[in-house]
Amino acid sequence: MSELIVHKFGGSCLRDKADIDRIGQLVSSFAAKPVIVVSALWGVTDRLMRAANDPYYAGRLVEDLRRQHLKFSPGIDKSIHYEKFNKILRMISCDLVTLSTEPSTPAARNRILAAGERLSALVVAHRLQHFGLDAHPVGAEDIGLRLKGRTAAKMVDLENSKLTLSRDNIEGIPILTGWFGEGDDGEIAILTRGGSDHSASAFANLLKANRVILWKDVDGILALNPRWGIASPTIDYLGYGEAMELSIHGASILHPFAVEPLIESGIPMEIRNVSHKIGKEATTIIGPDIMSSSSEIKALGCKTGVAIITTSKPLQKEFFQIVEEEGITVWSLNSTPSGSRVIISAHDLETIEPEIQEMKIEYRTAIISMVGNGIDASIVELLNLEIEVISESKHGLRLILETDDIIGSLTTLAGINGLISQ
Repeated sequence: MSELIVHKFGGSCLRDKADIDRIGQLVSSFAAKPVIVVSALWGVTDRLMRAANDPYYAGRLVEDLRRQHLKFSPGIDKSIHYEKFNKILRMISCDLVTLSTEPSTPAARNRILAAGERLSALVVAHRLQHFGLDAHPVGAEDIGLRLKGRTAAKMVDLENSKLTLSRDNIEGIPILTGWFGEGDDGEIAILTRGGSDHSASAFANLLKANRVILWKDVDGILALNPRWGIASPTIDYLGYGEAMELSIHGASILHPFAVEPLIESGIPMEIRNVSHKIGKEATTIIGPDIMSSSSEIKALGCKTGVAIITTSKPLQKEFFQIVEEEGITVWSLNSTPSGSRVIISAHDLETIEPEIQEMKIEYRTAIISMVGNGIDASIVELLNLEIEVISESKHGLRLILETDDIIGSLTTLAGINGLISQ
């Protein structure tokens, strides 16, 4: 069987017509059979979200979308895809009417949001056909991709997807829609923003791909999120566990669940810059965790706004149910008959407010994740910072930081650990 590569192109790689031409050049440069996963064209999802939230003000949205997509892929209005293209646009119009009179209609809202990916798959497939590529648009739910949850889903349901996966609709080079699938209730469910990366990894698992490439408009994963303004190097290699830890704490270009579907089969993930010279090596590779006897700090993740919740009683099951249903990340949890201590992001407090009314809440500046192999808590003793170690694992160290100067503290941490670019 020939090698198979899943290529994922996000909205940042779909800004104009030339970008689709670039996709054709890139996938053709690999000898392996391609499967392409696409997000909506640049800016389309934001426009659809605004329209779904305020359908009265949608205005000429549908005609604007028609013109935008025709500009990306001229001639689609005279192609075999035009009937489906029009059907999607009509569906947006109908669902906007529904939302204008019945705002609490999640199925209509999700159909509107998913339309961006559907339109993108159509125009990308049509344009690639001009390159002589046998491209065919395929909706995620048409091949049986199942998600865990209803309406808003946390992640792909791989086990159920394996049972429902249909290859009948996969022919030639499939252009698959990311970000959505069929929920537990049979209706369209949507992943969180950036979830198309997770979709691509799930497709790689289901189709037994040899690797998955996430094409981005950046040079791989940096040791520090560029939002902090601290120059840091690109990370050449991350183990699965390290990548998952960093995605939760600060790697904005990687969805928190993008890696998980790859672990069991050991499928590598590559982060590549869509603008780089064809044939250049991947800037960041994610694969099996490699443990060594020496410690190595590869990256710093940081999330600001931390809430420490304490109580003299054990936590009740209702608390855990809300945490699970809302997808709240718990940074640390210690619950015993004599008392409990939970650490979460401060912005999640409102969601679980009914369950914490009698609990004590303290606030801290940030939670830091020092990501890497063999990191020992003793390193904290070398830092002249107000830090509490809350957990250690083979993938890194989690710390709570209290400071009036978050940039300065991060610069200190990065400098000590050699994570500042020269």
